[in-house]
Amino acid sequence: MRTGWLGWIIAAPFLLLLVLFVLSNTDMVTIRLWPTDLAAPIPLALALLTALGIGILGGAAMQWVGKLVARREAAQAARKVAALEAQLRDAAAKPIVGTISAPV
Repeated sequence: MRTGWLGWIIAAPFLLLLVLFVLSNTDMVTIRLWPTDLAAPIPLALALLTALGIGILGGAAMQWVGKLVARREAAQAARKVAALEAQLRDAAAKPIVGTISAPV
């Protein structure tokens, strides 16, 4: 693991806050799925953390799609650069015909 102790030092306060949050919000809430009659009583902390997790996953999915577009554009640009470099090498390798030499 690259982060080692530094990662744990940074993560520990957040984990402590998460545990305190869960222990502080133990009240039961009923989650209903509209338009059906499905209902489930769950702890408030679980409901909030589930909503947070869904939001994080949704945001990550949007970022992933955005990066796919950027990677595709970068790949197209790299192919164009490679083609132009090949043209430049071909042009540099050909002798120039009809050159005029300067008198000595």
